[in-house]
This record gives sequence, structure tokens and C-alpha cells, in this order.
Amino acid sequence: MKALIVMTLAGIWVAAVAARADEKYPPLETVPQVDLVRYMGKWYEIAAFPQRFQKGCHCTTAEYEMTDKGYVRVINTCRKDGPQSKVKAAKGKAFVVEGSGNAKLRVQFFWPFRGDYWIIDLARDYSFAVVGDKTRKYLWILSRTSRMDEVLYQEILARVKDKGFDIGRLQKCDQSCFD
Repeated sequence: MKALIVMTLAGIWVAAVAARADEKYPPLETVPQVDLVRYMGKWYEIAAFPQRFQKGCHCTTAEYEMTDKGYVRVINTCRKDGPQSKVKAAKGKAFVVEGSGNAKLRVQFFWPFRGDYWIIDLARDYSFAVVGDKTRKYLWILSRTSRMDEVLYQEILARVKDKGFDIGRLQKCDQSCFD
């Protein structure tokens, strides 16, 4: 019984902390609609908020592929510790959040944990995408090419900042292995 009470109190505490975190930011808007067929394929990471799981990564890419089982296969690759290092890959799955116009996905690399993958900016021609989450802890700027025009990059930064992200945390990804 004591353990049940502790677990219940812990659950209430976690929910309260999450609610306070959500109040800290205005609701994050995603793009209204994503054509998943057009979104599939290879993306290059142009810049991102540093994450523990990406420490030391160079030449980072993400590949998305629709499966016949209704989810998206995800393969993230990078070269750890240098652009000439061996390629490391992480495989996962992404599940569309119903009613989101395909702009919100839940990505899973380790069962049972899933993370938010919200497409918050997307070029009309699907040449770039910006992915984040409602807490503003995660942010990736992706491109279909390994380099992005600096003017376009600055325009994206302005929009991301307007959405409440701390652009001072962004780090550009070394994509020199693709030169």
C-alpha cells in the first residue's frame, strides 16, 4: 500500500511539473499538413540543439521510409568523433499522431520510450524542414542537401525564434564529409 501511495504521489508530481513546463511556453504550432510520401527520403542535419545522444556527431543524416505496417522507418546516421570516422546508425520507428495532419509524430528508438517529433516549418517544395517539440528542448533544421543557403538559414532562425526557441543554443552540423 505504501508503495502504491508513493507511486501515485510521484505520478501527480510528474504531471504537475509537465503542466508547469507547458505553461512556460505558448502552444507550439506545427505546419497544417504534411504529405508523408514527399517527406520520405534522406535529410541532412544543418543545425540542432545539442543532445547527449548526438554528442560527437558529424555528417548527420536522417532517412525516412513508409512501411506497409503504417509507421515510418527511421534511420539516423552520423560519423562519431570526426567527418572521416566510421558511420554509426540508430534505427527507430515513427508513428503519426492522429488528427495532426501528419505534422506530429511520436518517434521510438528504444521501446517503450517515444518522443515528440513535430514539424514546425516546412518548405513548399520539401527542400527543408524544422522539427521540434512543445517543450522547446529539441530542435533540428533539416535540408535535402548537405548545405543550406545562409539567407534561408537566417530566415528560418527568425521564424524559430518567434516560436519561442532559444536560437543561441543551435549548433551547426559539420557536413564536410559530403563535400
